[in-house]
Amino acid sequence: MLTYLPHLEGYFRSRFDVLKLSLASLFANTSLPYDLLVFDNGSCAPVVEYLTRLKSEGRINFLLLSGTNIGKIGAFRLLFGAAPGNVVAYADDDIFFYPGWLEAHLEILDAYPKVGMVSGSPVRDAADRARSSLYRFIDENRVGLSVSQKRQIPDQWEIDWAVSVGRDPQAYLESTLDQPDLILTYRGVEAFGSASHFQFVAPKEVILRAVPEEWSGKLMGDMIQLDEAVDGLGYLRLSTVERTTRHLGNTISPDVIEDARAVGRQLDAIPAAGRPGKHWMVRLPGSRRLLTKIYDSLFRLLHNVD
Repeated sequence: MLTYLPHLEGYFRSRFDVLKLSLASLFANTSLPYDLLVFDNGSCAPVVEYLTRLKSEGRINFLLLSGTNIGKIGAFRLLFGAAPGNVVAYADDDIFFYPGWLEAHLEILDAYPKVGMVSGSPVRDAADRARSSLYRFIDENRVGLSVSQKRQIPDQWEIDWAVSVGRDPQAYLESTLDQPDLILTYRGVEAFGSASHFQFVAPKEVILRAVPEEWSGKLMGDMIQLDEAVDGLGYLRLSTVERTTRHLGNTISPDVIEDARAVGRQLDAIPAAGRPGKHWMVRLPGSRRLLTKIYDSLFRLLHNVD
């Protein structure tokens, strides 16, 4: 798991609760043996103290603390290189894990040949890229492989994902109205033909080959390039057909409260920070890319990153 909470204000005002819920669900709903390695990418003191306490209690097996944010890809090089074992299960620090999540991932990893990433939260937005290996696999396995195209991902899952990443849910649903889901069945195991880079299970050697050898210096981005690199190496990117994990984002929505209680977290729903509607600047063509660059520059300035 990669954690990053530089402060507990604004966008991050509810993220500490999200992080605690993510870890609580991981502890409660992972029944197979595992080692937990957490890389903290320059969080504020309360978060570091919390993670350090979990390490002292034996809940975290390995804890790496960075004094500054070295970017997601920079952290990946250290995180995956230090991870023990041959299979790594990666997650951002805002993922909820449902019971049986790891078993469902490993079932796909074991059933399909040359799998590079398996995700537990199928997202239609991630299904239109890095699929050359998938199409090649379909062409080469006419016998023993069943393929269908239909809209199977429930709209509610898509709405939950859109809200968690700050997108307008109805606009997002409308933008994918004509996009069917690709469902595979191989050796009796179903899977969606895409994966999401915010949470996945992968062979360690594959993901190490896919991550760039040098950090570009970017604090954000490069994740789509990771998807493309896995695909370029000839490995499949798949998802479980059930939602076995869920992206929470920066807030705890009302429908997550029962899930939180199930893992021992008594929480109240927290309004999303700054999501009453789209700001007029975001609606301008090309503005999101420009604002992301401005945010990246301001972040470097505020946190003394060269």
